Amino acid sequence: MALPVTKCRLSSNIYVMTYSNVDARLPPIRALIFDMDGLLINSEDIIHEAANTLLEKYGRPLLTQSMRAKLMGVAGSTNSDMFHNWAQLPIPREQFRRELGEQMRHRFPDCEPLTGAETLLSNLCQGRNISTGARIELALASNTKSTSYELKVSRPETKRLLGYFQPERRVLGDDPRLGEGRTKPAPDIYLVALESLNSSLDLGLKPIQPNECLILEDSVAGVEAGRRAGMRVIWVPHPILAAEYESKHKDILAGRSGIFNIGDDWQLGEVDDGWAESIPSLWHFDYGKYDIHAPL
Repeated sequence: MALPVTKCRLSSNIYVMTYSNVDARLPPIRALIFDMDGLLINSEDIIHEAANTLLEKYGRPLLTQSMRAKLMGVAGSTNSDMFHNWAQLPIPREQFRRELGEQMRHRFPDCEPLTGAETLLSNLCQGRNISTGARIELALASNTKSTSYELKVSRPETKRLLGYFQPERRVLGDDPRLGEGRTKPAPDIYLVALESLNSSLDLGLKPIQPNECLILEDSVAGVEAGRRAGMRVIWVPHPILAAEYESKHKDILAGRSGIFNIGDDWQLGEVDDGWAESIPSLWHFDYGKYDIHAPL
């Protein structure tokens, strides 16, 4: 049965397709691509604590739930006009950026795995697709830069967690294959992660296509990046994020939050198109729903 293609384009020798028919059969999942910050490790909470330390130092109000939600998962968000117009700090923006960087360099080595992360990755590493018997492939796609990544995996338990991803399948925010300013919500990082998967597949295996990939993300920007890449998405939002955008959950799952404006709206999904879902934590990952057999 042919899938009803509604949109497609060629990117890095991979067709990116979107299917609008909610009843259309989707191919078996062959790969899962994970975000890191706020999904696998508690670095988002650490960034929040570091920002609040400086806001308090300079006599400014602490981050509100709404502002914290706007900052989550967006590269350079604490250096944005949005944040500084709200914060009204009595110091130059560059000074705040420098001091926040120092705070985070001091705190990132304290990063810890989030609940359910190691169990899920361990199970998936041993998992196979029930329909095809094929091994499940894993990759990492994170906006974090290499120097911050190394600090975040300082603890043995965090290093062990990220060790589930082969080094050549970890794509970070300063990867030279990414275009300038093309971090999430642009799809580039997920398409590069897919290229990394395909370049390291066992000989004889067909290249993985975007609609055979499942993205796990905690941020709104990350969900949109995944949808723009033509991939299926599971959103695992921080409770603050889930509460702040409660009325927009369906739009977010379609990649249509309206928060970002990067053009190419044809890349986005449709509300209730069956390509995305939200779960409260990684413990709630439904292996059976994605036809994955794993030792539980």
